[in-house]
Amino acid sequence: MYCVIKGLRTHYFMQGQGDYVFLLHGWGVDATLFRQIAHVIARQYTVVALDFPGFGRTEEPKQAWSVSDYTDFTIEFIRSFSCKNVIILGHSFGGRVIIKMANEKNLPFTLEKLILVDSAGILPQRSLLYKLRVGTYKAGKAILNMSAIKKLFPHALDALKRKMGSGDYAQASDVMRQCLVKTVNEDLTPLLKTISVPVLLTWGEKDTVTPLADGQMMEKQIPGSGLVVLKDAGHYSFLDQPVIFSKVICSFLDMSDT
Repeated sequence: MYCVIKGLRTHYFMQGQGDYVFLLHGWGVDATLFRQIAHVIARQYTVVALDFPGFGRTEEPKQAWSVSDYTDFTIEFIRSFSCKNVIILGHSFGGRVIIKMANEKNLPFTLEKLILVDSAGILPQRSLLYKLRVGTYKAGKAILNMSAIKKLFPHALDALKRKMGSGDYAQASDVMRQCLVKTVNEDLTPLLKTISVPVLLTWGEKDTVTPLADGQMMEKQIPGSGLVVLKDAGHYSFLDQPVIFSKVICSFLDMSDT
């Protein structure tokens, strides 16, 4: 299905009946990863999963967006369904959007429950090696952007980005690379303590992208939240342990898991 939100042709899928549960995916993927859990939740709820701008089949933003821009977009998307009470589940980057949204005033709907799955939002402690790598990259980028160097080596900058950037960064368009830089460098930790709705945290024990320590920090900072750790699961814990994940979600949503 498609709709137009903030001038962008936006793709989403929807199934089930009842109150609304919105699913927000992580960076570099799209809503198709939620098909399995959507099928489970749709036994009792209307499930809506969108492709964020720049991912899946939704158009890219026209300029670099921040987490706040993606949050505003998501609020408008949810508003278009004219629902009063909503539950939102967000994985990784989707969790960033949820944390921001939970701190927005005068939302056009009420947040009933929130589910953060291996959520991003806490700025990691950077090692000296990482800082040296970033410094080297910035210095190389500055040199390769010089007009004379560009003429002599027109493809050198792209090669440097592929070699030293993350996989997400290397594969993204120029606009989405700028979006990535804006989003990953924002620390949302100060917003956690002001979230006032029930929050379930689920985390992969072996997550190396947003480590378990982040989930433990969020549990301490978000009032009344609860953390469930999924054994032998990584960053995509809901795919690594789908049966256990479904049981946990069904319990939190007060629905049968059979």
